[in-house]
Amino acid sequence: MASSKDYLEFVLEQLSELSDITYRAMMGEFIIYYQGRVIGGIYDDRFLIKNTKTARALMPDVSLEIPYEGAKEMLLVEDIENKSFLRELFESMVGELPLPKKKK
Repeated sequence: MASSKDYLEFVLEQLSELSDITYRAMMGEFIIYYQGRVIGGIYDDRFLIKNTKTARALMPDVSLEIPYEGAKEMLLVEDIENKSFLRELFESMVGELPLPKKKK
């Protein structure tokens, strides 16, 4: 099942307190970037983020979800209504994420 554009717009609104949020559509789903880094995505209308040490510390009871067959487990963001929590989450985990590789 592909994710809906409505759910993408809802997630982007919840992330509106952060600058430099971008996204890219990919095979019916959406990859979310923060400061140029892949931070997570929307898969089957679920907001999933990378499994980082900081994210697990901020969400100790988090569910691990597989975004698609063959992918690494990601963390399900359940407190998506809380904009200040999302800002804190993204700002604290961005340093753990690699910058994108330069294209040759």
